Amino acid sequence: MGLVSGFVWWPRSPTDLGHAGRAATSQWLSAWQAGEIVALVRHTERCDRSSNPCLGPADGITQVGSEAAAAVGRGFTQLGMQQAEVLSSPLTRTVQTAHYMFGSDAVTQDWLATCGPTLRDDVVAHKSAGHNLVLVTHSGCISDFEKQTGYPHAVTAEYGSALLLRVDAHGQLKVLGIINPVAWSQVKNQ
Repeated sequence: MGLVSGFVWWPRSPTDLGHAGRAATSQWLSAWQAGEIVALVRHTERCDRSSNPCLGPADGITQVGSEAAAAVGRGFTQLGMQQAEVLSSPLTRTVQTAHYMFGSDAVTQDWLATCGPTLRDDVVAHKSAGHNLVLVTHSGCISDFEKQTGYPHAVTAEYGSALLLRVDAHGQLKVLGIINPVAWSQVKNQ
């Protein structure tokens, strides 16, 4: 009797859209224009985990974090925010990140702080047809979402990174990939 061995290959993390090429970028840009994108954005640099100057409370973001949030926000704004809604976890670091991204406060939602096993369904339930949805949340929440969508071993999201997914008119969800903060400058050139 022979020993049969094998393994199932699955991607460790969603595609890095900053290095995915023009075809992948064109795909998600078209989905953005159609109002089919949900972006789960991790808050930027935390005060309590950095020696950089803090903007306020210890549970908030740093000055470096505010600058990174503004850069990510410029990327989204360049895509067009006319058909987009922004929601945020109610925790200080996510509220501040959303504010520095777009220059105004986002509507806060408790489910973006607690996340857990229903996150995938919560995301789909909050997505309106024809409108993009930007969710400012936490690395743990993004990790929960990745596990629920086929990426149980994903690398932890960077500060300010965005996990992009497409939700079509029938509510079908497809993870497109991650865009890290430095990649926004490449997007505007494509």
